[in-house]
Amino acid sequence: MFPPKLKQCCALLACVAVLHPPAFARDSEKEGKLDKYINLDAKDTATRLDVLAHTLYEQEQRIITLNFQMEYGERVRLRRVAFPSADRTLIPGYVFTPRKMDNNKRYPGLVMVHGGFHERFDWRWFQLIDAAVARGYVVIFPEYRGSRGYGPNHYRNEYGVTDTADVLASADYLGKQGYADPARLGIIGQSRGGMVTLLAIQNAPLKFKAAVDIVGLTDFVAYMAYKPEYRRQEVAHESRYFDNKLPDENLAAYMDVSPLNHVDKIVAPLLVLATTKDKIVPLELHTGRLLDALKAKGKMHESHIYQDAPGGHVFMDGDTEEQRDAMKRTFEFVGRYLKP
Repeated sequence: MFPPKLKQCCALLACVAVLHPPAFARDSEKEGKLDKYINLDAKDTATRLDVLAHTLYEQEQRIITLNFQMEYGERVRLRRVAFPSADRTLIPGYVFTPRKMDNNKRYPGLVMVHGGFHERFDWRWFQLIDAAVARGYVVIFPEYRGSRGYGPNHYRNEYGVTDTADVLASADYLGKQGYADPARLGIIGQSRGGMVTLLAIQNAPLKFKAAVDIVGLTDFVAYMAYKPEYRRQEVAHESRYFDNKLPDENLAAYMDVSPLNHVDKIVAPLLVLATTKDKIVPLELHTGRLLDALKAKGKMHESHIYQDAPGGHVFMDGDTEEQRDAMKRTFEFVGRYLKP
């Protein structure tokens, strides 16, 4: 049960998000142009609501990490980090290691990539992280740009661009830690995280020894075709790469971030998990076509499609036979290549 004050904060957060979705000006990358930050002391209602929303997001994130530490802290050490991405922007994230580590050992590493429009580390990842550490892995959970809980400038989305760059940077960061083995890195992603996982192994084919895509987006052009108009506009307007344009005006950019178009670049062994009756990432439109392309290109891969798994797109959140089977398949697969 959540305490009454937390319930009140969550309710207020929901109201703020509905009444005033944050919108931020584009930053110029040219030297001499200054970054623009939200005015924390602003008097106008719109900006004050933005400040309040992000303050609540940040508080919510602190509570989530405290919940993890309370439940798993006796065996898993959580450390918040800030690592540099390719453009030297500092990206927040979490590193999870065994509470009792062997100082003479280098552990295989897993990058875990969340999905969602502005999601972040939360309870849905607790069990997977705990299971990974118990099996002898160290884990990094990058809060790539677009994640909420880290301020308004970090909140802006760049689908397939900065999220992928930040995730690749997190793998580099983990590999440089003395307790991690950079030659034994794997990556696991769900939904948008599955899309980023695929883009990561395509953009850096030799970085990962194994990858797992769970209900991942594979065709971003198609995705934008069936999403509600408000979401299409949000995706286009937040992104510099899409240049405030929808696919009919900037098709090449959307095709470029669609993993389905770059299957030939994949080298790492790949496990693909999905379910029928997925209403967010329809099987036939995304995973089905990905599997066809993997077969056509002769790529090393395995797959399992669940029949109408409870929860559909979010079946990994459930306490179900399908979720347990997916966990088992995931660790058997990565273990084959990372050898914890």
